[in-house]
Amino acid sequence: MTDDQPGPGPDGPFDPGSSGPSDGHDLRHHGDADIAPGLVDLAVNVRLPSPPPWLRERIAACLGDLAAYPDDKEAATAVAARHGRALDEVLVTSGAAEAFSLLAHALRPKHAVIVHPQFTEPEVALRGAGHTVSRVLTSADDGFRLNPHAVPESADLVMVGNPTNPTSVLHPAKTLRALCRPGRVLVVDEAFADAIPGEPESLAGERLNGVVVVRSLTKTWGIAGLRAGYVLGDSTLVARLRAVQPPWSVSTPAAVAVTACCGAEAALESDGLAARAERDRTVLVDGLRELGVTVAGRPRAPFVLVIVPDGEKVRLRLRELGYAVRRGDTFPGLSTDWLRIAVRDPHTSRGFLDALRQALSDVG
Repeated sequence: MTDDQPGPGPDGPFDPGSSGPSDGHDLRHHGDADIAPGLVDLAVNVRLPSPPPWLRERIAACLGDLAAYPDDKEAATAVAARHGRALDEVLVTSGAAEAFSLLAHALRPKHAVIVHPQFTEPEVALRGAGHTVSRVLTSADDGFRLNPHAVPESADLVMVGNPTNPTSVLHPAKTLRALCRPGRVLVVDEAFADAIPGEPESLAGERLNGVVVVRSLTKTWGIAGLRAGYVLGDSTLVARLRAVQPPWSVSTPAAVAVTACCGAEAALESDGLAARAERDRTVLVDGLRELGVTVAGRPRAPFVLVIVPDGEKVRLRLRELGYAVRRGDTFPGLSTDWLRIAVRDPHTSRGFLDALRQALSDVG
């Protein structure tokens, strides 16, 4: 199915795009816009309130070097070692957002497709670079799982999250491999892959022609304010991205953070954080289900997606009760009845569940 062969429309599995920049969705809205002073933050998916001490020390130690231009070679070498990739298959970036911008400017797709609901910055980047974007919408009816056959054969650029934000679904690697085609670039956003013990279904360590994996370090290590991420892909694609990357876009502190977070000790700590997040998520999901709240699919990431009647009223009532959650209606394919909730420690989750029980009662 192509842009000349419209599908069922924005509420169906394939939306061939629109003449407007966002088709009615506020694609630039992110969870940080939902928080406010005094609110318990369940809207942002950064997992630590601040970087761990060892990372703060590494970053602080480089501050005396800020007069020199940054050099990310050591960071790229650390990323390559972390994933068993060649150095020319790695590009260090100023967070995942820069990676999406580089992709939008380096590539010239004739038919770009984004699998939604998912993180909206890839679509923002593509539209901002002048590309027309089509959408494949996964459905709550089957747990927001991706059917690779829903992606039109004409698509020469496909973007998908794994695990996907906001649905928390983890697509099988074989499903993603099924999207590979000669002449097609497949971009997999693995910003939350390290939040799952063992990183199952990741393509980061696989050398697949036409496949680009985007990683972010900001979520796991509490460094959203620093902007640190990287791209993995075949050397030809990585070279195209490198050619449009602004000089010195990765700061010295960010490069130091990438190096530190890709070391062996950091990998062990990351696995421990992921295991703890799984236990904490169980507390939240069990509590939600006890309240009769529908949790989408099988959550695997450190956040869950729920649907509640009068979701916007519930969200606003939760704010009055001191809790911020992420509104869902800015994600294509979701309505105001959908809310994304970040996984926190059991004490915080239980306090939130008490507030949610009150909010549901008040709104109902």
